[in-house]
Amino acid sequence: MAIKADNLFFQYEDTPILENVSFVIRPGEFIGIFGPNGGGKTTLLKLLMGFLKPQKGTLEILGVSPKFSREKIGYVPQISHLDRQFPITVLEVVMMGCLDKSPWHSYTPDGREKARQALSEVGMLDFQDRPFGTLSGGQAQRTLIARAIVSKPEILLLDEPTASVDASAEESIYQLLEHLKGSMTIIMVTHDLQVMMQKVDRFICVHRHVTSYSQAQVCDHFAQGLYHPPLMPKRGRN
Repeated sequence: MAIKADNLFFQYEDTPILENVSFVIRPGEFIGIFGPNGGGKTTLLKLLMGFLKPQKGTLEILGVSPKFSREKIGYVPQISHLDRQFPITVLEVVMMGCLDKSPWHSYTPDGREKARQALSEVGMLDFQDRPFGTLSGGQAQRTLIARAIVSKPEILLLDEPTASVDASAEESIYQLLEHLKGSMTIIMVTHDLQVMMQKVDRFICVHRHVTSYSQAQVCDHFAQGLYHPPLMPKRGRN
């Protein structure tokens, strides 16, 4: 299994965020994650990356604890969470994904060439010398995807990668993810279920608890005219 969670529980101070969370994600699956704001999506991503530890339950990433699997995970944050004014080129952004695991965190010897290959894969090689802050939203997001995949991760996590881009850039990102599908396990937080329901293998709703839905279940929900929020279970206050 790529990811296995069993009865996870996590809370901040006295506020439960995730309770009795159990699920399995198989290698190569493309999973769409949705849920309300404050429902626990970001917390779940932090648990998967090993930045938080559950107070109860077990979580395995590629058969081991998350803290031992970080180098096999690529992460694409939301553009709005980044400092676009930081003076760094597109190539340098991607090379950050080539930092080795030594205490000095130096670049791997072939880091520059790997970064160029990743930029080529996402269609951004011609922009390698451009300041990152001058890119459009879609270009910046593709650059961040290049940074995430430059080390050839087995799992790719994306936090709403199309949230701040126009329709054309959104489509290019979806096409890129279609290209990556199957070569790695992809887990993407999204609010655009109507677009994603033909692209992902299944959905996971995070709303304190976790519920898995097949592609067909979400399609049926939209066919009934129940557009927002789809299949959202009712829970107590988060």
